[in-house]
Amino acid sequence: MLSLPIRRALISVSDKSGLVELGQNLEIRGIEILSTGGSAATLRQASVVVTEVSDHTGSPEIMGGRIKTLHPKIHGGLLGREGNKDDEREMDEQGIELISLLIVNLYPFEETVASGADNETCIENIDIGGPALIRAASKNHHRVTVITGPEDYQRLLNELEANNGGTSLEFRKLLAAKAYRLTSAYDAAIAEWFAKLTGDRYPERMVLAGSLKQNLRYGENPHQNAAFYVNSENRRGIATSQQLQGKELSYNNLNDTDTAFELVSEFAQTACAIIKHANPCGVAIASVPKDAYLKALSCDTESAFGGIIAFNRPLDVYAAKEIIKLFAEVVIAPEIEPGAREVFAAKKNIRVLETGGLPDINSYGLSIKTIAGGFLAQSRDAATSGKDVRVVTERGPTKQELADLDFAFIVCKYAKSNAIIYVKDGVTVGVGVGQMSRVNSARIASWKALDASKAAGELTSRTEGAVVASDAFFPFPDGLLSAAETGVTAVIQPGGSIRDAEVIAAADEKGLAMVFTGIRHFRH
Repeated sequence: MLSLPIRRALISVSDKSGLVELGQNLEIRGIEILSTGGSAATLRQASVVVTEVSDHTGSPEIMGGRIKTLHPKIHGGLLGREGNKDDEREMDEQGIELISLLIVNLYPFEETVASGADNETCIENIDIGGPALIRAASKNHHRVTVITGPEDYQRLLNELEANNGGTSLEFRKLLAAKAYRLTSAYDAAIAEWFAKLTGDRYPERMVLAGSLKQNLRYGENPHQNAAFYVNSENRRGIATSQQLQGKELSYNNLNDTDTAFELVSEFAQTACAIIKHANPCGVAIASVPKDAYLKALSCDTESAFGGIIAFNRPLDVYAAKEIIKLFAEVVIAPEIEPGAREVFAAKKNIRVLETGGLPDINSYGLSIKTIAGGFLAQSRDAATSGKDVRVVTERGPTKQELADLDFAFIVCKYAKSNAIIYVKDGVTVGVGVGQMSRVNSARIASWKALDASKAAGELTSRTEGAVVASDAFFPFPDGLLSAAETGVTAVIQPGGSIRDAEVIAAADEKGLAMVFTGIRHFRH
C-alpha cells in the first residue's frame, strides 16, 4: 500500500503554535476535523469548521477535563483495522468512524517542574489522554499518521501534497517511531520526578531520556559517531549555554568545557580555570577576571595552548583582550559583556559560550557512565573539605595555608586520579594527574612548577611556601616526602591508610602541617 488518503483528523494540542495554518490547510483538503476544548476554540476563531470530540462521542468532558478522549469511539477510530472483518463489524455495531490522522502534543510536564511549581500543579500536568492517543495511533501506523509537534506540520503538508492527500507507509512509520520516543521520554521525566519526590535515587528500574541538541562531527576520535543530548535537569552550564560565536562544538570540547565550568562554579571568589584534555592545567582566584586568568595561565603556559577557559563571573573586555593573545578552543562564562564580545569577534574561531548563571553545585543529580551491558550511576561529587578537616600533625595550618589547602582540594576533585595539586596564594603552581603511582604525580607536579618558575625568570620554584593536596591518601610516606622536598609547608589529604601513622610522622619530621578530610576525590 503506497499511500493512504486522510479523511478525518483528531487534533488536541497544548502548544497552539502553527495550529491555525495547519487546520486551514486540512480543511482546504476536505479533511474532517475533530478537536477538544482549547484546540477547537482556536480553530473556530480562525473560521475553521470543527466537530467537538464530545459531540462526536456523545459523551461530555468530565472531571475538570481529565477525561476527554478516553472513549471507544476515539480509540476505536484510531485502532480499528480496515480489512479486518471482526474490527469492521464491531465498528459498524458501535458507530465507530475511522480516524486516520492524529495531531497531539502533551501537557508541558517538564516545563512545569522546571518552573518550580508545587506538586499538585505538576501532577495536573501529567498527561493521560495524550500518551494513550499517541500510542494507539502509533501502534496502528499502517493506517494512521501521528504528528506530535509543530515542527512536523510542514512535513505533513508536504507529504499530503506529494501523495494526493495521503501519506506513505514509510512516512507513517518514521513518525510512529518518533512518537514512541516522545512518550518514553515523557514517562521517564515523570519517573525521575517521582524518584526525587520519594528520595529513591536508585530504583529497581532506571529510565534515562534526553532530547537531541546537536549532532556532532565525530566523537573523541574521527572514526567514532557522536551526538549531544540534554535532559530535564535544567542545570546551568554547557547544556543551557548560548554559543555566541565560533566553530561547532566537538565531543571533546563539550566534555572539557563541562569540567571547566563546574570547577569554577565551586568558588565564591572570582575564579578562572584552564582545562586541557579534561584536566586542570591552571586554576586561580583573584579580584577581577583578568587577574584570575593571568594567574591561572602562569601555572602552565605551554599546556594552556588550545585549552578551555572558564570563569564564574561576567567576562569583561580586559580579560578578553588577554585571552585572545593565546589560542583557546572555548571560553565560557555566566555572561559575556558587550565589550568582550567585540574583542572575541576578531577571533572568529574561538567558541564563546554564555550560560546565564552558575549551576548549583549541591543540587540533586546523577553521574552516568556506560559499561559493556549496562551503566553505572552515582551521585554527583558535591563533597568539600569545608570545616570538617582534622589536624593530625604537631603543627596546625595557618589561616592562609588553610585557605590554600581548601582551594587545592577542590581542584583535586576535577583532576584525573591520581591527582597531586600544589597551590600558593589561591593559584595552582603545579599539577600532576592521571598517574598509576601517586608519587609520580607528585614528581610531575613539582617538575611543572619548576618549569613555570624558570619560564618566568624566578630564582626559586613556586612550590616554595606552597601547599599540596592529594585526592586520595598517601599509601606510603614517599609521596609526601617527594612533595616536602619541593618546599611545601602544608598538606591536605583524605587519610585512611594503614600507614597513616608513618605518613604523619614524616610530616612532623619535615615540620609540615597536615590535615585529614575523611573525603576522597577519585575521578576516573
